[in-house]
Order: sequence, then C-alpha cells, then structure tokens
Amino acid sequence: MKAHTKKEFETFMAQLKETNATLSFYTDFQKICKNVDDVAISLSMLNFLIGKKNLRQAVEALWKRDKSVFDVMDILIATRKKDKKKFFDNEGNFRLVHSLFSSVDGVMEFLEGTGLADVFRNSEIKDLIDYVFGVETGLDSNARKNRSGTNTEILVANMLSRAGIKFKTQVSSKKFKLVSDTLGTDKKVFDFVIETTGKTYLVEVNFYSAGGSKLNEVARSYMELGQKINKLALYEFVWITDGQGWNAARNKLEETFYAIPRIYNLCTLQTFIKEIRNH
Repeated sequence: MKAHTKKEFETFMAQLKETNATLSFYTDFQKICKNVDDVAISLSMLNFLIGKKNLRQAVEALWKRDKSVFDVMDILIATRKKDKKKFFDNEGNFRLVHSLFSSVDGVMEFLEGTGLADVFRNSEIKDLIDYVFGVETGLDSNARKNRSGTNTEILVANMLSRAGIKFKTQVSSKKFKLVSDTLGTDKKVFDFVIETTGKTYLVEVNFYSAGGSKLNEVARSYMELGQKINKLALYEFVWITDGQGWNAARNKLEETFYAIPRIYNLCTLQTFIKEIRNH
C-alpha cells in the first residue's frame, strides 16, 4: 500500500470530530442503579433521621438498632470509603472522613460539619435513596473520560458488523508467534483483529477530544509499533484514531501518518472497510 500524501493528511485533520459521544455515553444508569442498590437497605434505615428535630436522639436510637447503617454515609457528600477522603477537624487534626462513623459523636460531627444536620432536621431531603441516585449520577460524569475510548471501540465494532466483517476483540500479541517474537518484551493487546485470506490486520482504536503532551508519545509509540508489524508479510498494523485533540500534536501525528499506511479516522475508516469487504 502506497504512503500517504500531504493532501491526504490535510483532509484527515479536517475530518477530526469534536466528540465520539452517543447518548449512552453521558450516563451509565446500569452502574448507577447497582451502586444505589448496594446501599439501599442502609439508606432506607437512615431515612429515619429525616425530619427529626432532636437529631442526636434519633442517631442514638438508630445506632442501638444497627450501627452498620452509618457506614454508607460517605456517599451523602459524594465520596466513597475507598476514596479515603480526609479533612481537618476543629482541633486541627487530619482525619479520614470515614473514621467518623465509628461512634455517635463522630456521626454527629459529620452531620453538623457538612451541613447535613440542618438538611435532615428541615426535611429538605424526602428520601435518601432518591437523593443518592442523584449523587451517583453526578459522580458518574467523572467516568466519561474512561468511557471515551470504549465508546470509539463500540462505534468501530458497529461499523464492522454492519459491513459483515468478522473480527475478534482484545487479542494478545502472544496469539501470533511472529508478531510476539518481533515485539519482544513489548507485548500488546490489540483492540481488534481481522483475519482475511493471506493477511491479518492488527487494529488499535482511540479518540482524543483534548490535547496534551501525552499525544506526542502516543503517536511515536504507534509509529514504532506499526513499523515493526508491517515488516511481517502476513500481518499489517491498522490505527484508527480521531478527535480534535490531535490538533495540539499535529506535527508528530503527521510524521506517523506518513510512516504507517493504514491510519484512519472515523470518516476514512469506510475506505478500509470497503477494501476488506472486496478482499
């Protein structure tokens, strides 16, 4: 396959998309529902505190009944036990938020210090399960960055499937002895593997909506990976990448674009798909 031209690179850059988001990208409600279900029983019992003017008395009564219910209270301020969030107390000590849930005094310090005490007394929350569902929805927005790469893989998989192209996902380079020997200690798990008569395509997929110094290293590493694999007659490296973050690493991407024949974005991928279908 012939090398790319300057004109092709300019077209490639002009086609880069602002986002790869689908509607399902923004919120993972399945995960949110599971997180809420995991603490729903404790939250139902903590509902006992809502509307109580003598909040300490209510906390003491609930503590005697089942003190373990307070173990989930981190989520009420949008943190989790595993986050190990810390704070300075009134004496200037540095403490874990979760450490407060080991006594009634600690629970009251948490409620008063965060402002939740007045929220409870004034019944500004009607149901903690509904409240935590909202908290979890907000926390889930932090996971969007991780979903971005997966979302691009889903888009590519859908495009390949609609074209009737068979593929495997998340395949280790160890599955191919020649490739493994060529890469040496640099083992790789490819996002897609497409096998055709006489040729196996090893495919990597990613999307970068924002720039950064990391992208120069990404382009360099894929250039080296592609050049190693493309020396093997039976294999070819394919890199599908998109996102306007590449504008910040344009020069390094251009260098890689000329070094690896099969670099595609979500627009030009159709060219590769047509070629595979006609193979």
